[in-house]
Amino acid sequence: MQALMPEPQICVERTLALIKPDVIDKEEEIEDIILRSGFTIVQKRKLQLSPEQCSNFYADQYGKMFFPNLTAYMSSGPLVAMVLARHNAIAYWKELIGPSNSIRAKETHPDSLRAIYGTDDLRNAVHGSIRFSSAEREIRFMFPEVIIEPIPVGQAAKDYLNLYVNPTLLAGLTELCKHKPADPLIWFADWLIEHNPNKPRLQQQMTVEEP
Repeated sequence: MQALMPEPQICVERTLALIKPDVIDKEEEIEDIILRSGFTIVQKRKLQLSPEQCSNFYADQYGKMFFPNLTAYMSSGPLVAMVLARHNAIAYWKELIGPSNSIRAKETHPDSLRAIYGTDDLRNAVHGSIRFSSAEREIRFMFPEVIIEPIPVGQAAKDYLNLYVNPTLLAGLTELCKHKPADPLIWFADWLIEHNPNKPRLQQQMTVEEP
């Protein structure tokens, strides 16, 4: 009896990336490396944080000896915040940026962003979320208007498509095969607009003429 293998599920994960103030002039270079590494930049903004905002962002580091220097450094100039997306985004971004100490990164991960652009443990060029919960919190901090919703996968995605998409899609593809138009994409797009089951319908009002 042949064992049934579970169907693969593709999950798109998001993480926060920061280009820190001391390498803001390398923004285009770093973004090019990000894109060539398979990430999609979903959101991007340039901003400058106050020392108080930096303290709130790095609240989990409060009380450590380097905390005052960290908040002063991160509020010393503009930075670039980005939401990056891809499969296993958090792990892949952590791998791309390398160890937090740039001096160590130059020895152990010479191709990492912190090895290439960083200076030391404090001025290490870029930031990345360390885990899923951190990514959610940090994305909300930098992009408060963004609503983070789970992306349906597996059975939930199939149920959604079967209920709302597939019936209309299959009907349209059947008609497409019958007509075989010269430009099938334009024809199919027009057909979908015409046969959209959610298209608003105007009610015909009967007018009564006065005698």
